[in-house]
Amino acid sequence: MATTSRPPSRRVPAAERRKALVEAAVVEFGRGGLHGTPVDRIARRVGVAQPYVFSLFGSKRELFLAAIDRNFEVARELFALANEEFRAGRSVTETALGAMGKAYVELLESDRDFLLMQVQMYAACDDEGVREHAREKHDALVAYASELSGVPAASLETFFNYGMVVSLSAALGADRLERACEWVREQMSANPPTA
Repeated sequence: MATTSRPPSRRVPAAERRKALVEAAVVEFGRGGLHGTPVDRIARRVGVAQPYVFSLFGSKRELFLAAIDRNFEVARELFALANEEFRAGRSVTETALGAMGKAYVELLESDRDFLLMQVQMYAACDDEGVREHAREKHDALVAYASELSGVPAASLETFFNYGMVVSLSAALGADRLERACEWVREQMSANPPTA
């Protein structure tokens, strides 16, 4: 009698599964939010059981915070790359901050999962822990942008305010939100972006 042997299945390290779960969480939480996304949906996307997710993250909220961290890591990596391109003379912008802003707009156009997770992060800020975590990550990104661009952190307010308008515009699917919204036009003319 002939037997067919299957190759042994490869055991996936916990760190690799954790990374895959965070990526899946960005997608699923981006669509359903903290309270509307069952952890089982994230687990199925990765091909693991829900209890395994809790063995790595402890709670749904911890997984959501890890998804927030991932979004800020993406923004940080994006800013670093844009700054590097600017410093090497490979950017069409006049400032490092301009290069970062241009790269951010391109990210919003190409990665809807990033954008939707960002929107859901703000929506979940009624949870004090989420709010504090998001503030901490935001402050760290502002400090990093200041370090890269050489612009004082206090001067970055307009840059990040404009980024919020661009994010809102992208979430709404509007090409240029400020063209259609009087209060945005007023804000943008009073505080033009430095990028």
